[in-house]
Amino acid sequence: MSFSYRKSKVLRRSRVMRWSWRLWKPRIVFWIGALAIGLVSVAFALAADEAEVFFHAVTASGSHGYLWPLLLTPTGFILCSFLTMRYFPNAQGSGIPQAIAARHLKHSHLRAPLLSLKIAFGKIVLTVIGLCCGASIGREGPTVQVGAAIMVASGRIGGMAQAQGLILAGSAAGIAAAFNTPLAGIVFAIEEMSRTFQSRANGLVLTAVILSGLSALGIVGSYTYFGEVAVTALEGRDWLMVVLCGVLGGALGAGFSKGALSASRRIRVWAHPDPTKRMLMLAGGCGLLVALIGVLSGGETFGTGYEQSRQIMAGELVSPTFFLEKLATTFISMMSGIPGGIFAPSLSVGVGLGGTLGWLLGTSLALSAILGMAGYFSGVVQAPMTAFVIIIEMTGSHEAVIPVMAASMIGYVTSRLIAPEPLYHGLSRAFIAQAIRQQRNEGRGGGEDEAANNSSPR
Repeated sequence: MSFSYRKSKVLRRSRVMRWSWRLWKPRIVFWIGALAIGLVSVAFALAADEAEVFFHAVTASGSHGYLWPLLLTPTGFILCSFLTMRYFPNAQGSGIPQAIAARHLKHSHLRAPLLSLKIAFGKIVLTVIGLCCGASIGREGPTVQVGAAIMVASGRIGGMAQAQGLILAGSAAGIAAAFNTPLAGIVFAIEEMSRTFQSRANGLVLTAVILSGLSALGIVGSYTYFGEVAVTALEGRDWLMVVLCGVLGGALGAGFSKGALSASRRIRVWAHPDPTKRMLMLAGGCGLLVALIGVLSGGETFGTGYEQSRQIMAGELVSPTFFLEKLATTFISMMSGIPGGIFAPSLSVGVGLGGTLGWLLGTSLALSAILGMAGYFSGVVQAPMTAFVIIIEMTGSHEAVIPVMAASMIGYVTSRLIAPEPLYHGLSRAFIAQAIRQQRNEGRGGGEDEAANNSSPR
């Protein structure tokens, strides 16, 4: 056989492979999945906004509108808790711990209960219901679980085997589309979801972020989450504010994180004898507390806190105690077990903290709000790069890059000294343990050690 004949045969085979449906199917399905994440994220955002409008319209109606939360909020919490336990188990809470846990499980049948299209649907519906009843939750964290579920389903349809890379890509795409912050989506995948970055996954993450961002951009256009905020640190008091927001924000965020991990473990033990009855009781009690705090605060602590944050960054302080009230309702909403994230409420707590500090020291409320957001958010999630990138992209305050970076890093260091275990990774351990128990009950002992060896999120 001549060399020229062999060469032509190889070329013909490469052309066939180049146009092979088997080769292109995974890529096309992956691209469609990434676009779908952007579309679903936009629909989720619109539904969440309408849910908050509905709640405020109901509670503002009539002379006794303030009484509505005392009925609507506990009832909504109980309904969300019941539907979660009955129809959508593993949809509770933020959704980020579930995505992290799924990355550390090797077998698809163990990941399925955490990341399925059914769970994604339930996550969206129940988060919207929670916002309809005034819960202090956000949609951004749930979008991570939704994005990961869509991408895993796309990988299964397309025959892609890189499950861990797909979860990373879906999570990053979810954050990017939820906040319209593509860089933050990538950094979130590197810093929070994986703690390491595998070179074989970077193409998946970048492609998913780009496509989901394009689909969201095509619907809502280019925007910044909190609008354009032009601020910078010029005076000595401004740099003092950087340190104060970093230290106090990091300490407050660490307290929230440490308290949430401790309370969640105690709640699991307490609810174990009769989980359905006790979790419904807990949800109702938490809903009543959220309603009471909301009524006493004049309705400022209900929902995501987005409008209050915009108001503070525009230079008008809502209340000196807003950040404490918002932190309390966010913590209580999280402990109730209903689906919903803490990203948006945590940003609001940080804005309120910074606004109060700026009001006390007589500095720019806008700058103080952004620095407080950086310090507190970094303290809660212990991901400083994600914190400052997402805040810079959300506010467009590029002149304040260095102060925001400094506040984020100080907040992270302070938080690590107080609470060594990161919040989302600590919460993910319960889902990993549950998957290992499921594997043990199914008698699949052969893969149990492998799952256990990969069960440590950090």
